[in-house]
Amino acid sequence: MAKGKKRVEEPEEHVNHERWLVTYADMLTLLMVLFIVMFAISQVDQKRFNQLKNGMAAGFGQSSSPFQGETSSVMTQPGAEAVAPVRPTIDGSQPVNQDTAGQQTSSRSVGRTQEQAYAEAVAEVDRLTKLRDKIHRRLAAHGLENDVAMAIDERGLRISLVSRHIVFHNDVADMTARGHQVCNVIAPVLRELPNSIDVDGHTNQVKVKPKFYPTDWELSAARAVNVLRYLHEHGGISAAHMEAVAFGHTRPLMDPALPGAQELNKRVDIVVLSGAREDARKLFTRVLADRTKM
Repeated sequence: MAKGKKRVEEPEEHVNHERWLVTYADMLTLLMVLFIVMFAISQVDQKRFNQLKNGMAAGFGQSSSPFQGETSSVMTQPGAEAVAPVRPTIDGSQPVNQDTAGQQTSSRSVGRTQEQAYAEAVAEVDRLTKLRDKIHRRLAAHGLENDVAMAIDERGLRISLVSRHIVFHNDVADMTARGHQVCNVIAPVLRELPNSIDVDGHTNQVKVKPKFYPTDWELSAARAVNVLRYLHEHGGISAAHMEAVAFGHTRPLMDPALPGAQELNKRVDIVVLSGAREDARKLFTRVLADRTKM
């Protein structure tokens, strides 16, 4: 009987029950590194941090600190100032500060506008002056130059019928015959103008109720309408170019306290309205004043 071979048993593999220590050690190492990093970044170099903070604030043009915990404006710190944006140049010249350039352009634009308004005012004053001189020559040719007073103001050329020979009698709105003569002389000149015309009625400043009118407003209105009608019906001036305006006693031509002022203040003004822009009309007085200084 054959002998059986003896079976050799292999030894059991040793089980390492301490492997968890390796993983635990790795975890502790990582935690230690994490805390070291956290500790390191928690130590801020205050000087460098302030430099970084001010530089970023200046570069982005911020008026206050973007960092939490800073309540004061970084613009109040010494040496910190917002850097204005610049415009690069192609030709290599010095960059131009856009804010400064914009302010200079705006100033030049405003300056040009004022210059244009003044130039328009000068041209309009010249035109009104020529019109005034033309009317004066026509009146002088008929011996009526002393029956009106003319002046240039912001509205245009004012022709005031002020002579006691043509002004209205007390409490009435009808012109005298001499007043008709004056209107006949100036009407052909006014008829050629494209300008609108205001006919302003005025009364004196005597506090007496008019005899035929409820108040001096109605009296001044009636005087203005009568002159307007005469200029239209006998002077041939288009009614579409004229308006009647009543001022009562509110706009005296002369100080009522002066001798003879009451007679002149009850009048009618024929105003040739200027067609210039409002900003130019406001400069009429300045233009006239500049001419008196020359």
